[in-house]
Amino acid sequence: MSKIIASAAIRGAHAIHERVSARLEQALEKYGPNQEIGFPNTAYYLPIIYGITGEKVEKLGDCPKIMKIAEDLLAPVPSDRLWTPYLGPALDAGMATLFMEEIEEAIKYVDGPNPVDGIWLGAADDVIMRERGVEFVDGTAPGFCALLGSAPDPETAEKIVKELQEKNLYIWTSAHHNGTTVAEQLDSLGVQLGWETRIVPYGREVSSVVYSLGFAARAAMSFGGAKPGDYRKVLLYNKNRIFAFVIALGEVTDEWYANAAGAINYGFPTIADTPIPEILPTGICTYEHVVSNIPHDEIVQKAIEVRGLKIQITKVPIPVAYGPAFEGERIRKEDMYVQFGGNITPVFEFVEMKEMDEVTDGKIEVVGPEIDDVEPGSALPLGIVVHVAGRKMQEDFESILERQCHYLINGAEGVWHMGQRDIVWTRISKKAKEKGFKIKDYGTILHAKLKSDFPSIVDKVQVTIYTTEKDVLELQEIARAKYHYRDERTAGMTDESVDIFYSCTLCQSFAPTHVCIVTPERLGLCGAYNWLDCKASYEIDPTGPNQPVEKGECLDMVKGEFVNVSEYVKAKSGGKVERVNLYTMMENPMTSCGCFECIIALLPLCNGIMIVNREFAGMTPCGMTFSTLAGSVGGGNVTPGFMGIGKVYITSKKFISADGGFHRIVWMPKELKKTLAEQLKKRAEELGTPDFIEKIADEDVGVTEEEILPWLEEKGHPALTMEPMM
Repeated sequence: MSKIIASAAIRGAHAIHERVSARLEQALEKYGPNQEIGFPNTAYYLPIIYGITGEKVEKLGDCPKIMKIAEDLLAPVPSDRLWTPYLGPALDAGMATLFMEEIEEAIKYVDGPNPVDGIWLGAADDVIMRERGVEFVDGTAPGFCALLGSAPDPETAEKIVKELQEKNLYIWTSAHHNGTTVAEQLDSLGVQLGWETRIVPYGREVSSVVYSLGFAARAAMSFGGAKPGDYRKVLLYNKNRIFAFVIALGEVTDEWYANAAGAINYGFPTIADTPIPEILPTGICTYEHVVSNIPHDEIVQKAIEVRGLKIQITKVPIPVAYGPAFEGERIRKEDMYVQFGGNITPVFEFVEMKEMDEVTDGKIEVVGPEIDDVEPGSALPLGIVVHVAGRKMQEDFESILERQCHYLINGAEGVWHMGQRDIVWTRISKKAKEKGFKIKDYGTILHAKLKSDFPSIVDKVQVTIYTTEKDVLELQEIARAKYHYRDERTAGMTDESVDIFYSCTLCQSFAPTHVCIVTPERLGLCGAYNWLDCKASYEIDPTGPNQPVEKGECLDMVKGEFVNVSEYVKAKSGGKVERVNLYTMMENPMTSCGCFECIIALLPLCNGIMIVNREFAGMTPCGMTFSTLAGSVGGGNVTPGFMGIGKVYITSKKFISADGGFHRIVWMPKELKKTLAEQLKKRAEELGTPDFIEKIADEDVGVTEEEILPWLEEKGHPALTMEPMM
């Protein structure tokens, strides 16, 4: 390792130690050792410390022990006469830096300044971490860039960040240079910041880098099955599975060097725009550790090369940037040039299969006014009809391709889209219009992406876009008839009506022992894949994560134990899971990865179960928050009495049917109850208990079993008279 870099990293770590020690001493004197500290709504205490050492930091009084661990890692600042050429002392100083800065950032939540202020977001809570973690699992986010400092000017900052966005990477910003930061430079240009656009300003100080590396540590524990304190597994998991790197813009200070050394422990290299000393030999990182003096127009590509990222991008021929990073972009009314739908005008999107000779590939036509024909702020009707043809195309795939319209159109910079079918609402911004974006470009996007994303089933795509009310209303009725036909067809499917289930191993990149089994009556626990989706996915990619699993002999119809299913799961989990019962949570339930929409948990006192969704941050009757539950249930674990599920599964006829099913639900957050109100009511009526929903307790009734049991007894909840679950 370069002598200069090592000296600077160790020197920076000593300066940080001096500062944090003083800050901790003041906090202890002011608040006392029993003052609780931590990052809001996270289950991993201070996650870097917890992941690497296994120590739980819950109170200020826990911090001196961690400071002592950090001190023991710090070597003396090297001099010309005292020098060792090895990586160890600098890497140790880097890890000590991360421990100390986590304490410093946690103290800020108590003593200020609050890390969450203006554009600064502070620590990501566990809801965000798990939602965004899915994107790292399915590949829509191949990695992240920890972007330090500031560019020479806002325009250069925007260019660098947009290139990162177009490559689908997250950009997590920290540290300032020359009195400003990349986040502040972008904000001055009106660029939208936040998780929705993948530009996440963690904090203005370099110490906020710990939020990035803490996210990575939490991913290892949550999705990768790493146990707290198993530092080797945490760090190797990040090196091999979380493809991150640091880009440093501006003067690299001693404290920046210390943080860079901390990142190298994770296998995350640093690429700088200034001529700092380099560390080119490989070892900890996949390739080089520190690469410097890279021009701004080359720095993103160089960083991707050094980290070893493989990114494939399909260029969409439209006049604005395109990529998943723009999916969360918001377009306010004052920034809008034209809008469609949203209960303002009639609207629909419809994908229909045609014969090969009925489709002219690449033909895109707008019937009615184009964007240049209307005034700013206008609202137009919109009907998007997509005709697809392919030798392997099937009618079952129409709805799957149709659902893609939302994501594909939303990927264009300056375009906002929500909803599907005939409840769409979409806007084109003034900036997109100025760059030359047309209504016709909706069709350009769909043509390019449907062919590139679904090459095995889609050979031809033709798009006709209608913007006149007469055409839209007439064609809307045809589309609605097809929607109804599809719904009726899929609603009649049962587990007994098919011989094949499907696997989903998409999350094994994060949870190596997790295997989802998706059936007609049980969708994937992430809520994103149903049986037909998996069938289509297999047709599209026969070697992909969704594979057919013949049910084979049924050993127990009630519990849902099938010979071939258990054998498949055993093989794909590396022998970690030997048996699976699909219809019970009490005996050999399916594994849970961490991407689940909800968690169900046994409440023995109430002889029933509770359901908590990831959006609910409060305490639950099982004595754990969603975050805490997720930490123990996820990671590919099998946990009898607990299970991750998708929301739609709650109203399935197969929902824990071996354990008593739907009537076992005794508690769920009121917001979840409200979200699923229509489906819950329908299921209750099917079971002959139309008032059942009124008997499910929520947080207003109580958040402990002792609090809700009397209420359940008063309401006459059926679970109380059912067979014991244990």
